[in-house]
Amino acid sequence: MTDMRYRQLGDSGLMVSVVGLGCNNFGHRIDKDQTQAVVEAALDEGVTLFDTSDTYGRPRGSSEELLGDVLGSRRDDVIVATKFGNATDGLNGPDWGVRGSRRYIRRAVEGSLRRLRTDYIDLYQMRYPDPVTPIEETLATLDDLVREGKVRYVGCSNFTAWQVADADWTARSAGYQRFISAQNNYNLIEREVEADLVPACEHYGVGVLPFYPLASGLLTGKYHRGEAPPEGSRLAGAALSRPSHRLTESNFDGVERIAAYARERGLTLLDVAIGGLAAQPAVASVIAGATRPDQVLANVAAGRWEPAAEDLAALDEIAPSPRGER
Repeated sequence: MTDMRYRQLGDSGLMVSVVGLGCNNFGHRIDKDQTQAVVEAALDEGVTLFDTSDTYGRPRGSSEELLGDVLGSRRDDVIVATKFGNATDGLNGPDWGVRGSRRYIRRAVEGSLRRLRTDYIDLYQMRYPDPVTPIEETLATLDDLVREGKVRYVGCSNFTAWQVADADWTARSAGYQRFISAQNNYNLIEREVEADLVPACEHYGVGVLPFYPLASGLLTGKYHRGEAPPEGSRLAGAALSRPSHRLTESNFDGVERIAAYARERGLTLLDVAIGGLAAQPAVASVIAGATRPDQVLANVAAGRWEPAAEDLAALDEIAPSPRGER
């Protein structure tokens, strides 16, 4: 037995581990043997939420394939979450930029089921809003998939607060399956979603699954002001193409404040980045990627920190939230 904590995702019956495993490195930065080691470590630590996408890996879809391969007979013991709705380099055939339609979703889900070697997906998430297809058509199609047993729950990603509200009203009005989760960029130095998305999710019973919870590694302490990113790190390439995206002076200011906060409490920067984020309203699970088993163990250990109310208040002082006072 492990001491992993588990939570309800939104107001659904789906329970997920407080620390999940992001599978974006599978088939891209790590091969099958390395993926096997990472997944084994996660399972040993009580991680149950494995989050992938039909666009993860090179070629696209290889993350799903590797996850399906290494889970094998243990598939029914975990929560497999995947996504549709992003450009897939033709993996799902021509889509003309319309990826929320009945036609496209049907193609996408069959491909994901095949690659994952499973007959159902626990959480099927729409990666981006479709600016063309009415949300009614998307939700009706997802509802059909749930009724057919191919999908158990549905979620969204990169939706704004008003889009979450609109989708929820549409689903309730028509009797369709509702989105139970929302994945958006969210970490302790990028808290913009707390202004409107998080309150909307709280109101509608939607669980928040932050992506980039470690700000592409900034909140692990591996990057330092005035120094080039370590070779092979996630931001080594990004620093050349988009040097201001994350490696900014203001972000380093925030990291340094959080690191000092952690030291005062005998914690690591990672403890605060994961444990502190997991304690925020509506957050169900912090999904962090890993390329090595020791990173999985570190992420899980960080999720064991449960800040008290005074810790959260102090954290808001040094990493301000747009929500203001609690």
